Amino acid sequence: MSDQTEPLGMCPMCGAEIEPFQLLVEYEKDDGTTGRFAECESCGEVVRPE
Repeated sequence: MSDQTEPLGMCPMCGAEIEPFQLLVEYEKDDGTTGRFAECESCGEVVRPE
């Protein structure tokens, strides 16, 4: 997992900011970019931060 302290992005469901401590899974996509799944505390969903 990453050691970053900046937000991971926004929740696509409710628009809440996703913080690094909410990260559940980080993986490398086929195109070489990093994919992430995080749990949004505001709406309770597992999302891909945008």
